[in-house]
This record gives sequence, structure tokens and C-alpha cells, in this order.
Amino acid sequence: MEMHNQQFKLSLIIPCYNEERTIAACIAQVLRITDGQEFTLELIVVDDKSTDNSLQILEEIAEVNPLIRVLKHERNMGKGAALRTGLIHAGGDYVGIQDADSEYNPNEYITMLSLMRERNAQVVFGSRYLKPEARRVLYFWHTWMNRTLTTVSNMFTNLDITDMETCYKLFRREVIQEIALNLQEDRFGFEPEITARVAQGHYRLYECAISYNPRSYEEGKKIGWKDGLHALYCILHYSAHTAPLPMQILIYFFIGFVSLAANQILFTAAHYAGLSLNYAIIGAFVSSALVNYVLCILILFKHKARWGAPGEVCLYILSIAFMGFIDFGLTQGLIALSLSALWSKFWSSILGFFGNFFLRRILVFPEKKERQ
Repeated sequence: MEMHNQQFKLSLIIPCYNEERTIAACIAQVLRITDGQEFTLELIVVDDKSTDNSLQILEEIAEVNPLIRVLKHERNMGKGAALRTGLIHAGGDYVGIQDADSEYNPNEYITMLSLMRERNAQVVFGSRYLKPEARRVLYFWHTWMNRTLTTVSNMFTNLDITDMETCYKLFRREVIQEIALNLQEDRFGFEPEITARVAQGHYRLYECAISYNPRSYEEGKKIGWKDGLHALYCILHYSAHTAPLPMQILIYFFIGFVSLAANQILFTAAHYAGLSLNYAIIGAFVSSALVNYVLCILILFKHKARWGAPGEVCLYILSIAFMGFIDFGLTQGLIALSLSALWSKFWSSILGFFGNFFLRRILVFPEKKERQ
């Protein structure tokens, strides 16, 4: 497939850690993708403090090929950190990611580039799951983990992608260099984090099918179940504050449940410790409110708070006082209307749950406007 009209440059970022067996063949395969095409290529290989001969091999290749730039870390920092280094230094019109092994076929970037240019896309993901084809059958749990993480990510980003964990992600340079400045993950959390950044930037995102030849752990595969758990944490950490409203309410149910449990446990402990009833009630309530505040800023509203911590705390206390007043007044009012005390408290608690959520979302932790 040829792309005409205008010559452009493609930068591919290759993170490398102890890939002496595959890196030379990978680079040779990548260099061949320009055959018969009208674009030029820049390869940026970031050695993440390899302990084998990877860096020596890279430097020898770079000496005889000006298309290749080798960057190196002084200490091992992880795949995400290596990608961040390469993405910031990329000089091409389009920037993609290539692993230093043979799992992915770099010729797929021809299709991804064509899609990007024809559809005026800003980001293109290469999906391993879009179309059935002959493939090497390998680990069920690895595939299941990838699909599950993609589904959870979609629930929080409101995207409808099929492969969030794919290596092959292609960006316009201005898009990825804007995103790269804010990236934080050093290891495999890079994938859910960058997907969250793409969703929050409202970029025009497309997918296309790619081939995939997975290697086994014996052949050098590095990702494991601990990385899967961390990816789940990253989905919450980077996406919860901009998740669709139903997901935010669901998360707040969890926060509310934990706060309620803390309230009950602390009250019981204070009561059995001999503290007076009033002090036990007040102490447990204040402590549970603190638990609620901490969980809100850690999980749900962390990244876009408008005020500093003192202002947030003051507004948080005011919101609690306001909803406490509403709770007291509504309960008493419903009782006066002949509703039982239990049902009166139930309906005031329901109102209190949603009132607390929206006060936190709108007043205490308001979301700054995203770039359109």
C-alpha cells in the first residue's frame, strides 16, 4: 500500500531491556517498511540500562545507520519510562511504538498510517482482536487479562476500543508530545495511562486490525499478573475523575461503604474503650469523614482539584455541615408527616448520598475544563 501526495517522516520508539537476541533482527525488519513508500523513517531506541549486550549491539548498528538514534538510561526505570524518553525526543510527523522483539509486524504501520491520513485521525490503535485469522495459540489467562483490562478501561474512559494493551499505537507528533509531558507510569501501566490521556484529550481515535505472534515467557516475555493488577489500579487512578457519571457514582458507593464501615468500627472501638457516647459518635463521624476525603482525592477526584488542600478541606467540612443540616431537617419533616422514623431516615440517607456526591464533584473537587 503506497501513500502519495506528500512526503513525511515516521518516528518509531523502541524500548529495549535485555533484548540482545532479538533487537538487531527487529531493527532490520523495521527499516524495511520504507521500501516502496514515500515516507522517511526515524528509529529512536531507548536502552533501559540493559545488563546484557543490547546497548553494545545498538551502538554498533547506529554507527553505520544515521536513521537510528540510541538513547540510554543510567538506571533501569521500566518500559513506560523508556517510551516517555523516546516520545519526547521524536522528530517525525507521526510517532509510533515498536517492541524490541518479533511479536508485532512493523509492516502494519503502513496500514495504520494510511488510516490516519485518509480519515484525518489523531491517534490510531492497532488491535490484535478485531478480525479472526491464523495465529499462534498461547496463554489463555494472558489474553483474558488483556480483554478484561480493556473492558474495564472502556467503562471508565467511555471509549469503545477492543485492545487497550496493544503495543501498536500511532500518534500525530503534536498530540503525543502534548500527552508525553504528563505521563507518569514507568512500567506496563503506560498502556492504561496513555489510553486515559487520549480519552481525556478528546482526540480522534481509530482502530485497525493487526497481526500478532506472541512469544512465551521462556522466549523472554516480561509482563506478569502483578502488572495486570497494577494496570487495574492505573485505570482507576488516571480515569476515575473523568469517568462517565454512572461509574463515578459506583466508585462513590465503594467510598461511602468504606467510610460507613470506618464509622461503625471506630464508634464500636470508642464505645468499648469507655468513651462517652457523644464523644464516640462525634469522633467516629469525623474520622469516617476524613477516610471519605482521603479516598475521594486518592481515587475519584485527585487530578483536577481547583483549590489547594486547605481550601478543599474547608469546603469539604462546609458540604458535610450543609448535608447534615438537610439530613436532620428532612428526617424530622418526614416524621412530622407521619412516616416512620426508620423510613424517614432511609429517604434522608438516600438524598444525603447523592447530595454528598454532587457537592464533592461540583464544589469541593470541580473538574477543570478539558481541551477540546
